[in-house]
Amino acid sequence: MNHHLLTDLLEAVAKGRLSVAQAKSRLEDLAMEDIDYAHIDHHRSLRKGFPEVIFGEGKSADHIAGIMERMKVQEQVILVTRVDAIKADEIRARLPDAAYDPAARMIVWQRKALPKTGLGKILVVSAGTSDIPVAREAFLTADAMGNNVETVFDVGVAGIHRLMAHRDALEAARVLIVVAGMEGALPSVVAGMVRRPVIAVPTSIGYGVSLGGLTALFGMLSSCSSNVAVVNIDNGFGAGYMASCINQP
Repeated sequence: MNHHLLTDLLEAVAKGRLSVAQAKSRLEDLAMEDIDYAHIDHHRSLRKGFPEVIFGEGKSADHIAGIMERMKVQEQVILVTRVDAIKADEIRARLPDAAYDPAARMIVWQRKALPKTGLGKILVVSAGTSDIPVAREAFLTADAMGNNVETVFDVGVAGIHRLMAHRDALEAARVLIVVAGMEGALPSVVAGMVRRPVIAVPTSIGYGVSLGGLTALFGMLSSCSSNVAVVNIDNGFGAGYMASCINQP
């Protein structure tokens, strides 16, 4: 339940379009709904400004669809992360109005697109083409939360001139998300060029000594650029969410 839907509900009661009993019925699950295999936090939109996001990995398609069907009653937007294509097809058979992004492995359902209320642009930058899936997860998250989001892909330090070609976009962004694997150097480079916050996302892309993203993570945590903050390995969702928190009024 978000502030908009709650306001509509109360106005309907005040104007006589909805009885007190009907409103009471709709508010019974305002805080939480127990559906046996999940306790859905319907109150999160009121408490935090955005609904609970479903982590799809490890959940069955049936469970994900069931949670989404109950959330649709009270929400304007639903995000599901870490969903493979087979599972997504099963979910969309029950919720055909949900969209699936195979690169990001995300499902996005929207009653209608949220207005763009962000104070500026969020720029998502990837070091390599292999980092795009994580970057797309960040992009879709920030976009669904009502931000203007742009992307610049494949501008890593192995060819730093590629990054310099987008300097205007870097300087114009209010928040930057920089996604990189291997040694994870790109966020420090970008942060050294701009005065805005840079959210660094290490990816698990890289050969053996990259240690599944740990090398990039340690490099980003050790950054000497003072405007870098770091999320977990491959956590594009977390980066998009945090960027939105910074960018929203």
